Amino acid sequence: MAKKIGSLTLYSVDDLHEQLGISKMTIRAYLREGRLKGRKLGVQWYVTEDAIRDYFNEAISDSEEKSDKKQIAKKMRYIVQGVNDLVSETEECDSISETIECLHSQAIISLFQVRIIDAENQEIMEVIKARDFIERYAK
Repeated sequence: MAKKIGSLTLYSVDDLHEQLGISKMTIRAYLREGRLKGRKLGVQWYVTEDAIRDYFNEAISDSEEKSDKKQIAKKMRYIVQGVNDLVSETEECDSISETIECLHSQAIISLFQVRIIDAENQEIMEVIKARDFIERYAK
């Protein structure tokens, strides 16, 4: 439930997850990367309504720019997902560097794998353990 402080409304990661249907892992990644502006108070991230508006306004202009780039090169998607019942979250990444950053943010990397998918035809190209993905693509 969002917190009201005077005229300021603050949304936690849990609030955004429930209201937007986006995984908590994705929201935290966006906050770490600065794609979504927020502040950390103690161990909790909080986001204002203005920051959410700014994110969506930026996303519209960024998506137009990205659509041009997508048509130039063959596009892959990277799905980071838990390999057992202990970890049920999944994260979709658009680049190798974003995927590596997502994997590094996990407490136990061995609980994850990466599905590499051809974005054009949705064909799974490879399923690889998280550690092997990092070893292969980290520079």
